[in-house]
Amino acid sequence: MKQTTIALMLLFSISIFAQGNDGLKAHYETYYKQMKKQGDVQGIISALTHLNVLEPNVARQDTLAYLYLSEGKYVQALNTIGVEKNATDSDMNVEVKALALKNLNQPKMALEHYEELYKRDPNPYLAYDMADMKIQINDLAGARTNIEYGLANSKEDQKRAFYETQQPYETSLKAAFLCLKGLLSFTENKTANIDTALKLMNDALAIDPNFNLAKVSRQALESQKAQLAAEANKN
Repeated sequence: MKQTTIALMLLFSISIFAQGNDGLKAHYETYYKQMKKQGDVQGIISALTHLNVLEPNVARQDTLAYLYLSEGKYVQALNTIGVEKNATDSDMNVEVKALALKNLNQPKMALEHYEELYKRDPNPYLAYDMADMKIQINDLAGARTNIEYGLANSKEDQKRAFYETQQPYETSLKAAFLCLKGLLSFTENKTANIDTALKLMNDALAIDPNFNLAKVSRQALESQKAQLAAEANKN
């Protein structure tokens, strides 16, 4: 009799717990819908976090990480989904890892995920970011491959945003690749390739005369060339 009573009490407790969980889940689902309606990103993040605790779900977890990313909370995004490369990861999951690591100045780790994105959907935008990061880690051959792909596949109406000035701006993606190719050429040989790099900067500016990064890079190259000439004259 005593064992029967204990068993009944356990079943009753489990039933109450299940009902409580269902009630909480319904509450946070309603809360989530309301936060979406109000456009409250922090509220959406809170609702998804609670829902994920109550009922873990990979798609919901990916969405939560993406929202952290969109809010500039890169560490929180990676803490949500990890940094490991998994072949079964969704496109959103891989994109979050790639962008979060890139924004945290971890180009080598970011490139692992960029390569996966590029394998799934090769495009000039990914190629630009990959080439830029490969120059940073001194993978110059890899950068050249990405740049040549980008130049061959960029369309006239494609743009890329830049943020090195107080006011962000856009320029032609093809011009951006020409500028990047100039920087790569200079990195490969800082004396022999100055004229080649300058020509590429001028080619970029011929497409977009207002391309600030190309202007600044050209000025730096011209200054370097003048300094080398002065040193040669001294000798």
